[in-house]
Amino acid sequence: MTDTDLLLTFYGDDFTGSTDALEGLADNGVRAVLFTRPPTVADLERFDDLDAVGVAGVSRTMTPEEMESELPPVFDALGELGAPIVHYKVCSTFDSSPEVGSIGTAIDVAQDAYDSPFVPVSQGTEVPHGRYVAFSNLFAERGGEMYRIDRHPTMRDHPVTPMREGDLRRHLGEQTSRPIGRVDRRYLEDYEAAEAELAETIREDGDEIVVLDALNTDHLTTIGRLLWNRATDASGPLFAVGSSGLEHHALVSHWDEIGAIDRNETYFEKREPVDSIAVMSGSASEETAAQIDWASEHGFRLVSIDTECLVDPDRKSDARAAAVEEALAALDDGESVVLYSARGPDDPAIDATRSAFEEHGTAESLESYLGRQQGVMFRELLERSDVTRACVAGGDTSSHVISELNLDALEAIAPAAPGGPLCRAHSATTAFDGLQLALKGGQVHTENDEFDYFGVVEQGGLENAD
Repeated sequence: MTDTDLLLTFYGDDFTGSTDALEGLADNGVRAVLFTRPPTVADLERFDDLDAVGVAGVSRTMTPEEMESELPPVFDALGELGAPIVHYKVCSTFDSSPEVGSIGTAIDVAQDAYDSPFVPVSQGTEVPHGRYVAFSNLFAERGGEMYRIDRHPTMRDHPVTPMREGDLRRHLGEQTSRPIGRVDRRYLEDYEAAEAELAETIREDGDEIVVLDALNTDHLTTIGRLLWNRATDASGPLFAVGSSGLEHHALVSHWDEIGAIDRNETYFEKREPVDSIAVMSGSASEETAAQIDWASEHGFRLVSIDTECLVDPDRKSDARAAAVEEALAALDDGESVVLYSARGPDDPAIDATRSAFEEHGTAESLESYLGRQQGVMFRELLERSDVTRACVAGGDTSSHVISELNLDALEAIAPAAPGGPLCRAHSATTAFDGLQLALKGGQVHTENDEFDYFGVVEQGGLENAD
């Protein structure tokens, strides 16, 4: 292993979730960089005094066979960096299945690489996402109401990975044959009790995976201490699975306590406003639709992408050109612009585009195809304009845009919304090096009563909370 003095390495199973973890670190005085591929030592030498390194991935959309091919070299590279903990960062809703984005498969692959003494699963976040785990059951907030994840209005009917089981042990047990135990909330009020229960779960019960409850920040603090002490006592890295609650509170709280970091320092502060930004939206969520509506009402010009035309091999070039030219005209007029493929889940363009796509018999998924096309479109728009700040809405769209822009790495620089920070891009392509870029998942929103995320990005983010 290399001597990098890193506290943490992590792999995010999608791009927007990866920037969420990056945000938690930057906001707590942890110098972190998110790479788009496993970094070499030479890559790390471009940055001073790094505390954490991440890799943004797309395993959330992969089959187990694809994961078994994709993940081993990534895990090997992260292990070589020598951090005590390797975190497999998953969505705080834990949505996954045996067929798509299997977290169990990721654990199986990682255990072949690391032989971690146990695999903790920590999904609680409280801040900023409102996710709680009680007796291994995951709960998620929406609109001020709390739902068990299998009754959550969005996640129970997720189009790809619907959550039909609230108990994380049962849900994960459908994806791996490894024995799964838990340390529940009764033991997490006290560190010694938690450590004793964990030891019994591993040694006496023989559980290799351990789900950890979390109902408040005190529980997360205990989890951070528990994981760090176990990791630093191990001969190799501890492989941990879970939400960005580890980066936003659990680990950083313990690192601050032992003097490894100073949480009063931050690499995360509001930037100056810009005259205009460009937004590419591939998200069909209700949240993003409301944000597009807000943008329209506040001076952004909207450009509807003709997705039916875009999926036609004979007309896709014309569809891209039309959208780019309309967006460039808006930017030339000093307006911010939002290019979008759908305006909410009930947009009739969705069914019409899917039908047209199926007629052409392309083997690729519609979501992947549209993401690639929007990535090509956005690259041309940014190359031909003077835009210095941009935003992408949608996880799949974000991954394709990153690929098209040839970005090497991202650093979180300003808060915009929980899980959707403003970042600085590093790229070998001069036109995109230094671009300020926000990647927003479908459900990401600012913490107020307005759907003003795109406006907040335009204004350079938000002031840090006291």
